[in-house]
Amino acid sequence: MMRRPEPPGQRFPSIWVRNTRRRKPSSTRWLSRQLNDPYVAEAHRRGYRSRAAFKLIELDDRFRLLRPGQRVVDLGCAPGGWTQVAVERVGSNKGRGIVVGVDLAPTVALSGAVLLLGDLRDAAISVTLEDALGGAADVVLSDTAPAATGHASTDHLRIVALAEDAFDLASQILKPGGAFVAKVFQGGAEGALLASLKRGFAQLRHAKPPASRAESAETYVVATGFRG
Repeated sequence: MMRRPEPPGQRFPSIWVRNTRRRKPSSTRWLSRQLNDPYVAEAHRRGYRSRAAFKLIELDDRFRLLRPGQRVVDLGCAPGGWTQVAVERVGSNKGRGIVVGVDLAPTVALSGAVLLLGDLRDAAISVTLEDALGGAADVVLSDTAPAATGHASTDHLRIVALAEDAFDLASQILKPGGAFVAKVFQGGAEGALLASLKRGFAQLRHAKPPASRAESAETYVVATGFRG
């Protein structure tokens, strides 16, 4: 199990970012947060494409979702952090299992993964994914989120709608007993989604992995035991 990176200040001194006329205050705050984030540093050290990789690592360490030889779909895969973790854990880079990622944005090629350019809301994507997998999926992952508007209630509604779309797709390609993980925002509008997940899976749990920033409203639904 991966040890959580130590918080800023315990191993490394904090990095102070000076404001400049060329940079907006919001950009300065973002840069300071990135430079002082231990997950960003650890992702760079390990060669992960994003700090989000540690969210899946922590979720999998807790719920044991990924196993060698599985067929896994990563929805909204760009830039590829979650896909990298899935490849490592199912062994698709060693000829065991298969990992297929799909995103509207192009994703740089990754050994052990099939990367598709497409929209998870496209009616034909389920057939494309099953063809790429060579069968039904064992696990469907979705860390996708719409571009933030800055309006909390609007952003919440949009990410829940996207999670519902991801679940609709997962229900078409998952094998019985399979698992589904999706990001949502806390806020109360996900009731219909949770009701559908409870009907479709034997067990439904919620988790906020340590790698999720404390100030973020994001949380994850982890559904296991797909009823088919």
